Amino acid sequence: MTRSILRQVSWPIVLTGLIAPFSLNCAAINKATSAAGLPGIPSCPDMSKIDEIDKFDFAASFKLQAPVAAKVKAGVGAAVEIKALADKLDADLKGACAGIAHDLGDGGDYKDGQEACKAAIKWIGDTRAKIGASAKYSLDASEPHCGLDINAYGDCAAGCDPTVKPGGADFQCDGGKLQGSCGAQCSGDCEASAAAACSGECSGTCDADISGSCDANCTGKCDGKAASGAACAGKCDGKCSGNVKGTCKGKCGGSCHMSAAASCSGTCTGSCSAKMEAPKCTGSVKPPSIEPNCKAKCDAKVQANVTCTPPHISLRISGAADAKAAATFQATIEKNLPIVLNTAIGMAKQVPAIVTSVKAVVEGVQAVVKTAATDKIAGPALIACVAKPFADVASAAAGVSASVNVSVNVNASISGSASGSAGAGGKASED
Repeated sequence: MTRSILRQVSWPIVLTGLIAPFSLNCAAINKATSAAGLPGIPSCPDMSKIDEIDKFDFAASFKLQAPVAAKVKAGVGAAVEIKALADKLDADLKGACAGIAHDLGDGGDYKDGQEACKAAIKWIGDTRAKIGASAKYSLDASEPHCGLDINAYGDCAAGCDPTVKPGGADFQCDGGKLQGSCGAQCSGDCEASAAAACSGECSGTCDADISGSCDANCTGKCDGKAASGAACAGKCDGKCSGNVKGTCKGKCGGSCHMSAAASCSGTCTGSCSAKMEAPKCTGSVKPPSIEPNCKAKCDAKVQANVTCTPPHISLRISGAADAKAAATFQATIEKNLPIVLNTAIGMAKQVPAIVTSVKAVVEGVQAVVKTAATDKIAGPALIACVAKPFADVASAAAGVSASVNVSVNVNASISGSASGSAGAGGKASED
């Protein structure tokens, strides 16, 4: 899985070469920028705020035909949204990785997610050394489900393509599952808003007897042998004082992978016997016929605002030479790893769609250059106006790639090697 993700995110190198031609006449750009606000010189909206870009009249300001102006606006919007996505991923990882590093003993500050995650990887290695080479680790993680808002996509598309109606009624979920509120019978996974009966595999807490993994103390049987409240590195049958991954004979607090259709009092990921409310898509949102630059913008916009049902983590450590270090390690991993996996597993699925969006943005840049040359005043001013958001695309794309890569490395470091790391919904163990 790690190699596959790395192959998916190698494209920013190619993108940098594609966008380089937009580094045009810097003297003309500087001259136009310094003249902004003077009589006859068009002004720019705040290029860091998507709402202002959406409201701005590019056609009137830069003497563009309406179809060209629409492409320019959508292309600039896509560039800004991709940067927003890069910033979001970086902020999420910075918080999670800083939490791991600080909990394990580091007192430093970090300029970005990359630096925080590299510190986390170092401290994970140091802490594993304290725990001892003979310790055994078992990590279970349910899969994060990251959903793209279908209705929000429809509203975005309607704002930049007049042929599209608001809402997402005509939009499809491609290569993923529907996710939302199901007022009937849910088939798939249920992330319960409160503890509820689970007719399948529970990932989280259980208020009754369980059969499966237990990240804390097991009372009953551990791998078939009597257990009276001790940590169990294998299968627990009985009571678990922490999180479980297995069957729960009572109420499950967390995620339930259903073995049959049942009611879900939270977020359903799969199918619903009635219409799904507030539907999201864990794959790619497939719109009807839509203008390419508009699609690029909306792809980036919904991905920048993606929401994930966090994975439930269960880490068990046995045979630790330093029990205190093991307890601290377990606590910080179970607390912070879900955010890391949202990026390493959940967001990595969206990278190909981001590639498509960025390519469309680059094509939009070429249209901007051709159009800008038609007016001696408005042309250079337009180039100056859109220069920064388009120039930021390459670094934003590289940022998305870097965030996915480092999140994969953090996940791998917990089990000690990339080949032994736990994939979402899977299990990693080390003797």
